[in-house]
Amino acid sequence: MRLTGADIFAEVLVEQGVDTLFGYPGGAVLNLYDALYKYSDKLRHIMTAHEQGAAHAADGYARATGKTGVVLATSGPGATNLVTGIATAYMDSIPMVAITGNVGTTLIGRDSFQEVYIAGITMPITKHNFVMRRVEELADVMRDAFRIAQTGRKGPVLVDIPKDVTSAKTEFTPKPPVHPVYETRLEEDALTRAAQMINEAKRPFLYIGGGVAASGAGEELQALARKAQIPIAYTMMAAGVLDYGDPLNLGLIGMHGCRTTNKAVNEADLVLAVGTRFSDRVALNGDQFAHQASILQIDIDPSEVNKNVSVDHSLVGDVRQTLQMLLPLVKETEHPAWMEQIKAWQAQDYRPKDDASRLCPHQVIGTICELAGPEALYVTDVGQHQMWATQYIRHVRPRSFLTSGGLGTMGFGYGAAIGATVAVDAQRPVIHITGDGSFHMNLNEACTAVSYKLPVITVIFNNTVLGMVRQWQTVFYGKRYSSTDPHRQTDYVKLAEGFGAKGYRCKTLDEFSAAFAEALKADGPVWIECLIHKDEKVLPMIPAGGSIEDIILE
Repeated sequence: MRLTGADIFAEVLVEQGVDTLFGYPGGAVLNLYDALYKYSDKLRHIMTAHEQGAAHAADGYARATGKTGVVLATSGPGATNLVTGIATAYMDSIPMVAITGNVGTTLIGRDSFQEVYIAGITMPITKHNFVMRRVEELADVMRDAFRIAQTGRKGPVLVDIPKDVTSAKTEFTPKPPVHPVYETRLEEDALTRAAQMINEAKRPFLYIGGGVAASGAGEELQALARKAQIPIAYTMMAAGVLDYGDPLNLGLIGMHGCRTTNKAVNEADLVLAVGTRFSDRVALNGDQFAHQASILQIDIDPSEVNKNVSVDHSLVGDVRQTLQMLLPLVKETEHPAWMEQIKAWQAQDYRPKDDASRLCPHQVIGTICELAGPEALYVTDVGQHQMWATQYIRHVRPRSFLTSGGLGTMGFGYGAAIGATVAVDAQRPVIHITGDGSFHMNLNEACTAVSYKLPVITVIFNNTVLGMVRQWQTVFYGKRYSSTDPHRQTDYVKLAEGFGAKGYRCKTLDEFSAAFAEALKADGPVWIECLIHKDEKVLPMIPAGGSIEDIILE
């Protein structure tokens, strides 16, 4: 059948199993939006307040489901407004297809109105970019975009489509959806050596990252840990892979991880790093990290091997497939002395004190977990609240803690929470935990949540300052608080009501409990402002470049 490029765009989305996309219309994509109007029975379009919010929403949708998120924006500023969202997805290996319009092919290179070379701008932050010039190639290019986004190490792909390509016609032949197949091929000797390292270890330690969640390898990882009795620590990106109550789950590792995890990696004789990249927030001092241990790394991306930390052996492949191959070679083992040592360290871990006279972050988060239940899906922005959430949420399932790890994007949360709420069709509570600094960056997306009646519950930790930066200024800069107190006078309750949402302000835990209980009954967005002290700190903390010996506990 003969179709326009715009209709081909819609047909391929449907063909690839897309049912929802996020975006914002404009001149260069009018034909695409006209096609969305015609295909509205098959494709749901969520219009956000800003293209960055749309990109974060597509990201949140992808994180919550494992499917490829789709975002659509017009040329020029519409396209450039996607950049932060694309970079956020890239750093955390999130599958996304970003589709941008552009000026007609005859106008490209002439500094035309709303023309920008978005492929060049985003080249370092995408897995691949496509610049369309012929409508005949559009269908297969879009199919390739979905394949690339999900193949190997996942990530964002951009397709830039000039307006005349969307109006031109060509023959369209439907095809089955692409199903990326990644077949891990490992030499028997490599697997045998890896198993030998595990079998001979006396003090083994598992350090897991987002690659475990991305590959759906939670069951295999737990099977390995239980078979060889290996304690586990996780990065932010792997929160939820293990139940918080699992006795082998030691908790968060790195700068704001507990003393036990950082002590254990320091004393281990084998560190098995799975689906993780030894980021500078975990391997704070590359020369000292796991300095007594042999390191075995499993990762899908060969470029991550020996990049940040030198390893003794590696297995390159999909984490789930690799663990399935490795498990039969690993012996059932116990390490009683090692586990007793870990229990002794755990008894000395930092524990925040309860205080009924004020709102303490750990108590607020504990109340959220208690009232929201185990099905809740959590989304954070970036800052102190993000670390408190990572530390104190009772993580029980994968794809239920969405946060910007690699890029650390303030303003990520509201858009991502919208995408997650759409993904779960409001069948699970979606809790957006943010700080007053991050929330100001993209709180305009409240209008999106109101328009689509999305029951996102936003909990704002309002300490009136840029808390994490101020904490660093307190510890490392002699309390010289340069530009971390913005003196904002925002009334969140009135502002929420102005958007059409419900707002609460809380000073005590009882007030918060009552407000949160009411929020869980709401059929639209709710904001709950929590007034916390500006000197609340995220503890423990290991300074950048430091080691366990430099840990700060007060």
